[in-house]
Amino acid sequence: MLSNFIISKRKSRLINLGLMAFLSFYLIVGSEAKAHAMHIMEGFLPVEWAIFWWVVALPFFILGLRSLTRITQEKPELKLLIALAGAFAFVLSALKIPSVTGSCSHPTGTGLGAVLFGPLAMSVLGALVLVFQALLLAHGGLTTLGANAFSMAIVGPLVAFWIYRLVLPTGKQKLAIFLAASLADLITYVVTSVQLALAFPAATGGIMASFIKFAGIFAITQIPLAISEGLLTVLVWNWLSSYGRQELEMLNLIKTEN
Repeated sequence: MLSNFIISKRKSRLINLGLMAFLSFYLIVGSEAKAHAMHIMEGFLPVEWAIFWWVVALPFFILGLRSLTRITQEKPELKLLIALAGAFAFVLSALKIPSVTGSCSHPTGTGLGAVLFGPLAMSVLGALVLVFQALLLAHGGLTTLGANAFSMAIVGPLVAFWIYRLVLPTGKQKLAIFLAASLADLITYVVTSVQLALAFPAATGGIMASFIKFAGIFAITQIPLAISEGLLTVLVWNWLSSYGRQELEMLNLIKTEN
């Protein structure tokens, strides 16, 4: 029993050290990229496309408010975990690497919240993250909020949620978490590439040529970032499994050991 306890303590320390190492990496990278850090920047999209993405994103936000209200009314104990999911997305998505003009590469942090509370709830948390970043950090903007919310707070969490659900029956939960977080990150930038391509089609080749250009540039930095985000999310999941077990059991995300 004592040896098991010591091993368990060592694992917890390793998890915490790993988490600190990943966060340190992102903080260093983010501080170096601060001058260029942004989602799709304020005023970058033509007015008609800015309005279009606002209209598309708004219904998801409204449904997300209903989802969050239901969760907090039925299980008010989960409010702290909801705040943690929002903070996780805020920290990761605020740390960026210069990439495409008018945008950048960065982790999104939305996979964790999507797995915990569903994609609709994450649409609200992600949108709030984007609002705070736009107002406090000059990352992104209010005119482009609809476009940024659609890619990062709506499509990304939807992909994360369904990837997790598809992989989970294999019994490999950590793999499901990793793939959910990584692919949510990547799909966010596929959508961002589509948004930029629609707004700025190439003179030769049109929208498709523009999409290939944007997606190709993003891929250089975004693929390693997505893998790193998947690993970090697994570390956070391990920490939650150890210290937030009651909350995860409440969400039926881990099995109760008798």
